[in-house]
Amino acid sequence: MPTVRLRALGFALALAAAGSLAPAVASAQSVTAAALQAWLGKYEAAWEQRDPDQAAALFTENATYRETPYQEPFKGRAGIRKYWAEVTADQRMIDFKSDVIAVQGNVGVAHWSATLNTASTGAKVELDGVFVLTFDASGLCTSLREWWHLPQ
Repeated sequence: MPTVRLRALGFALALAAAGSLAPAVASAQSVTAAALQAWLGKYEAAWEQRDPDQAAALFTENATYRETPYQEPFKGRAGIRKYWAEVTADQRMIDFKSDVIAVQGNVGVAHWSATLNTASTGAKVELDGVFVLTFDASGLCTSLREWWHLPQ
């Protein structure tokens, strides 16, 4: 089985586990792959434009955004907006790409990659990561968990 399919299978199994552990949202609907891809397109636009207001608008008022597994999450739109304003301030020439891996119920998993330059040093940065996203019935994100890596 090709490596990509093995990874997709692993992510699908992780998604099933994440879905069973995700907080129950009584009014949540199933997210579709198309809806997740559309949300990721808005995330891409917000990041590439370095627009913290546009990014925060993708989340519910009480959403959580966990950038790394051991870090406390950013809480609420205000916390997410503040994080985005700080983290993107030094970024330039951002190129974000994403692919939906799986959806189940109100949870979606996506692979993403980004390249950017830092304004302060001119360094080129490459990132590769995975999102696990939970959505409410209106299509806003209630929980974002991400894992990302830099090349070795």
